Amino acid sequence: MAKDNTYQKIWQRNLASISAKTRHTLPLSENRAPADDLSPWFSRLISAKAVNSADVLITCGMCNDNAYTRYVSNGTWTAMTADGHNVYKNEVLQFGEHSKFMPLTCSGDVMSSGFSLRAGAFYALTGRSAEKMVDRIERADVFNLLQDDLLDAFSDEHSPQQWNLALEEALRRYIAKHDPAPPDPISVRFELAAFEDPTQSLADLAEELNISLRKLERVVKRDFGLTPRTVMRRARALDLAAQLCGVADEAEEEEMLLRYFDQSHMIRDFTSFFGVTPHKFREQPRPLVTLTLEQRQARRLEELKRLKPGQTKPWR
Repeated sequence: MAKDNTYQKIWQRNLASISAKTRHTLPLSENRAPADDLSPWFSRLISAKAVNSADVLITCGMCNDNAYTRYVSNGTWTAMTADGHNVYKNEVLQFGEHSKFMPLTCSGDVMSSGFSLRAGAFYALTGRSAEKMVDRIERADVFNLLQDDLLDAFSDEHSPQQWNLALEEALRRYIAKHDPAPPDPISVRFELAAFEDPTQSLADLAEELNISLRKLERVVKRDFGLTPRTVMRRARALDLAAQLCGVADEAEEEEMLLRYFDQSHMIRDFTSFFGVTPHKFREQPRPLVTLTLEQRQARRLEELKRLKPGQTKPWR
């Protein structure tokens, strides 16, 4: 506990959130679902702003279950991707889904704004399989959205809420111009199933969708980049990690633990995604992974109708 308190004091002193924060003062993003006309393709608008001491290096990471586009500014970021170690600053980045924890660092202020995609939307919008993007970051404005006129809105003069409004309007212009097909309903249903109960039978889900298990596996691999079984295992680990970071509904904690056969199963499964045991994961604050886990839990609870859009999250 003494170690926890020491780390906590460091983050309280050096990383001040201007968007939102947990009850334990770790910074959170300003994130919300987009308007209904955009929801078939886009799952979340995400903007974050936090002031960081210039001489403090934030060492953390992320593990995401969807693709997203993000503009990072002010701070200098590094990431260990499937293609090696890279440094990023003041640029638009396309992130793929993760098969495991991706180490990240940030020095300087945390300022970023972007949007995440629904399952299958990357393929529907680009014709590219998600498999090629797993654990990767592309230096590219894939959707040609974040142009100079829009980037001007992401200045320090405006709030994260205003950044999200600007993003929403840009996405609306994009959809009106391209009129894309919606994502495959198989992937949409599978994503909801991973939110509902990631221990459920894949064979039963395929039967519900009136497709073969092989077709389910093929579509999920194309749209998630991973096998259905791995996606479900990752969902379990992400829900548990959110509990450990304090950005989940505490009423679900027992249910999350019962998803594992026993403690050794939980430790083995969690470690395969995060590289450390749940105990070690919980030992110190993890500001960057907390940002991404919180927005996922907010979306998950809204998708499951357990939280209304705009309702205060139980961890805030």
